[in-house]
Amino acid sequence: MAETLGMLCDKLTIVKLKQYHSEDEARLKSLEIQAMQLQHEINEYVSDAVNGNIEPSKMTFAANKVFKKEGNTVAEIKGNMGEVFYQLADVNCRLWHEQEKVYEFEQVPVDEKDKVVKQLALLNLERNKCIDAINELLVNLISENK
Repeated sequence: MAETLGMLCDKLTIVKLKQYHSEDEARLKSLEIQAMQLQHEINEYVSDAVNGNIEPSKMTFAANKVFKKEGNTVAEIKGNMGEVFYQLADVNCRLWHEQEKVYEFEQVPVDEKDKVVKQLALLNLERNKCIDAINELLVNLISENK
């Protein structure tokens, strides 16, 4: 299995962002199908994990980001599954809006371009930490209930 719960949750939050920002009926219908498929995959994944059909070692796929920690502070990710899922949705929303600046990068003042690129990098690190945290929480929940 190539995906983890965190990766599936990440995809779902992005589909939901696309739905929120779209007005095209055909696209909205397609996105609704994608959202339902992802919700089904998430339910199936959790069920398989709880029933022991997925080895705990396959439930995590750490991002293992290598970056200079000094000067690159990333928010701490903590809480229960719902809280971390909320943090993932929040960071993806902030990432969405920061990415919007890049689509018209020539409009960004020269003295702010470095800030935009830096913010994208930090938000992406935070996003990966959320994905990893969701995966770890699932493994811990299953281990505790054995």
